[in-house]
Amino acid sequence: MTTNRSFSFELFPPKTEKGFENLKTAVNQLNALNPEFFSVTYGAGGSTQDRTFASVDWLREQQIETAPHLSCIGSSREEILQILDRYHEQKIRRLVALRGDLPSGAGLGSLGELNYANELVEMIKERYGDHFYIEVAAYPEFHPQANSAKADLKNFKRKVEAGADGAITQYFYNPDAYFCFVEECSDMGIDIPIVPGIMPITNYVQLARFSDACGAEIPRWVRRRLESFGDDLEGIRAFGAEVVTELCRRLLDGGAPGLHFYTMNQATPTLKIWNNLGL
Repeated sequence: MTTNRSFSFELFPPKTEKGFENLKTAVNQLNALNPEFFSVTYGAGGSTQDRTFASVDWLREQQIETAPHLSCIGSSREEILQILDRYHEQKIRRLVALRGDLPSGAGLGSLGELNYANELVEMIKERYGDHFYIEVAAYPEFHPQANSAKADLKNFKRKVEAGADGAITQYFYNPDAYFCFVEECSDMGIDIPIVPGIMPITNYVQLARFSDACGAEIPRWVRRRLESFGDDLEGIRAFGAEVVTELCRRLLDGGAPGLHFYTMNQATPTLKIWNNLGL
């Protein structure tokens, strides 16, 4: 494995004190692996946003490199700039800039002043220049709301042209989808690093629900094997670790610039894959 690859971990802001303690435990275990950064997901408005700030604040107190997510749907420019000023004061140097999920039944244009991630990237660049390294989302199996694969690639290119420095993909289990996507991006003149997002498999029912909602395909043979374990969580996790380890190995051997693990605030599944890979 080369040393210039980027390895990072995603967290979500916990809702309870116990959840926050679990997050701290997971971070302490994963931080021992010297990741490039931890990202923290974002909820627009109210208590959800406050939980994001609390998680980011704690990580920065530990001197841990932190990349907060920031979505623009449902927020005014002024609200977004206030958040950016806060992160700038905390000496945060990396952000994950996203459109954000549309609430059910809502249409673009009715939820704030910015409708697309490329507009958010442009605004960050206008205000802060190159202070922030900006990650954006990429979809090797294409965004579920995209009209076509071609339209989705054009949307991605708009984010890059707006000033994105790197991209993290939606999780997937078919490495060919990733390599094909990267090749198509290269053909369009996109040359930023596109880091694969990796989702460890620990709970089949939950994973199937997530995947159906976000358009991530679970290969049929993997689904059938996972279904065969029934309630045997240990069996699901052991098989899941094998599948995801092999996926990561193929990605790294094929030239992926790193891995970004969706940890779900649990260290053990990611550590298992990490150790299997001998990183």
